[in-house]
Amino acid sequence: MMGDDYLTNPLEFLISTLFSLYILAVMLRFLLGTVRADFYNPISQFLVRITNPLLIPLRKVIPSIGKFDSAALLLMIVLQLAAVTLILLLRGEGISTAILLIVTLATLVSLLIDVFMFAIIVEVIISWMNPGSYNPVSSLLHSLTSPLLRPIRHLIPPIAGIDLAPLFAIIGLQVLRMLVLPLLA
Repeated sequence: MMGDDYLTNPLEFLISTLFSLYILAVMLRFLLGTVRADFYNPISQFLVRITNPLLIPLRKVIPSIGKFDSAALLLMIVLQLAAVTLILLLRGEGISTAILLIVTLATLVSLLIDVFMFAIIVEVIISWMNPGSYNPVSSLLHSLTSPLLRPIRHLIPPIAGIDLAPLFAIIGLQVLRMLVLPLLA
């Protein structure tokens, strides 16, 4: 006999995955815009094309604040709220608006930390495998991680040619996760 979870689990997976991928695209566009990454990079262009359908109308109503794309930030929050709400409705669970907002913020903060950790790890791997070469991915990764790694490199310069800044950045991001996410839980 099939239980109620037979269709609920695959639907929950699809909703979670599709929303998460689009939220990731919006977050990357937000971050790359904030660090003024190369707009003409093929990956940047991909992110622009897939996020424009929702961002362009939103930008008509919500202006940017300095170099921060307020519309993208609001879009991430709204999409995450929608994803959590749909999943809870599928499960037949209710939740207060305050808790829903906290879960949304915790999920977005966790994703932000994951983006930076993944970007640092991939940048390090690329630098080991193909040092000094140019490709669109390494260019964007460098733009994304530089604001985080640059201050660490000033404090801890390379030792015998080995850059320890990525290691300390990952440790710092993990500590940040341990300090911030429990506050939101």
